[in-house]
Amino acid sequence: AEYMGKHITKMSSKKVLFVITSNSHLGNTGKPTGVWLEELAAPYYVFVDAGVQVGMASPLGGRPPVDPGSEADGALTEATRRFVADAAAQEAFSNTAPLEGVRCSDWDAVFYPGGHGPLWDLRTDIRSIALIEEFSARSKPVGAVCHGPAVLINAHAADGRPLVAGKRVTCFSNKNEAAIGLTAVVPQSIETAFVAAGAVFSETEEGGGWASNVAVDGHLVTGQNPASSEGVARALLALLQ
Repeated sequence: AEYMGKHITKMSSKKVLFVITSNSHLGNTGKPTGVWLEELAAPYYVFVDAGVQVGMASPLGGRPPVDPGSEADGALTEATRRFVADAAAQEAFSNTAPLEGVRCSDWDAVFYPGGHGPLWDLRTDIRSIALIEEFSARSKPVGAVCHGPAVLINAHAADGRPLVAGKRVTCFSNKNEAAIGLTAVVPQSIETAFVAAGAVFSETEEGGGWASNVAVDGHLVTGQNPASSEGVARALLALLQ
């Protein structure tokens, strides 16, 4: 019991920053996008239930857009239902901090949920890129799931090489994108960019490419799809211990 008490106390001093997209437009299709709710909610409770403090930021601040597809009955999970009904979670989500005021020194790890939104804003956001590069340089865990790993494409290591060069990573794959018919809509293929940067790309064929697949390489944690959300958060949590 004493050990558990120390463990909880240790984790309650840890702080994880969620960086969420502010983009609500799926390119020029006229269709809405945003953050994918499960990729926000499942990791949120992995951390909160472990006693970790979670903060939220976004490029524009305020309440980020949620992809309506992730609010459909078929996409709802125990975690998403809990998140929607959770006053504290909704308060945090409705009042994300603007990215420009965020400092790496205030946080122990950073996590990027997906949804297609990040492809249009966080992928090229210089504040986000600088934040990722600083977390990486300080050997603080960086996590991203599904389309979240797009945020890594333009980040570099201290030696100037792409951050993902030589690293084992995953993301929403070209096969995943083709399966939902958005290959021609996305501004860049994350998988193709990773391979071009010299990453060691990991992809699951299980469940048609929709089963959980988490890649951990040092302090970098990536997940392929919505089913990987909890696994990415648990891998980040392990790195914080």
